[in-house]
Amino acid sequence: MSETEEALIERAKREAEAFGALYERYVDRIYNYIFYRSGDVHEAEDLTARVFYRALGHIKEYDQRGAPFAAWLYRIAHNLVANWHRDRSRRQYVRLDDLATLAEKSAGPDHRAEQNEETQTLLRALARLPAERQQVLILKFVDGLSNAEIGKIMGRSEGAIKSLYHRTLLALRDELAERSAE
Repeated sequence: MSETEEALIERAKREAEAFGALYERYVDRIYNYIFYRSGDVHEAEDLTARVFYRALGHIKEYDQRGAPFAAWLYRIAHNLVANWHRDRSRRQYVRLDDLATLAEKSAGPDHRAEQNEETQTLLRALARLPAERQQVLILKFVDGLSNAEIGKIMGRSEGAIKSLYHRTLLALRDELAERSAE
């Protein structure tokens, strides 16, 4: 039987090896979140390392207040990504070099080109959304979290997340419709 998260956190406050188990448990989710927010593999790796370095440095101060440990990590990641964007004057486009594998290998070049164009259009529209709306979509679709879990991470009620999610999808639909009409 695996150790509970609470027990592991308490042990991590005393033993660095226990923090390693927390790292293994959450590194992929945090990396994916940062990658989708930054669009850059190298920056995502660097920022992910900084998230866990910061978490390790403050683990003794961590206090469980009813929110999961992941919420604390996502908050650190969110702040680092926001600072990264601010330092780089808010890049408007997501690099798609590393997302080329999204196209099916069996598809012909025409199909791949069309699929890549659709992917680029969607990612540009996502990149134009405010950070909060990007975050809710990433947590919902990439991490597969429930509205309640997203609410804990973002410090909002489940109802507020449902509303934000709905408004975000409507805005994204309108943006894509506007772009396709051009």
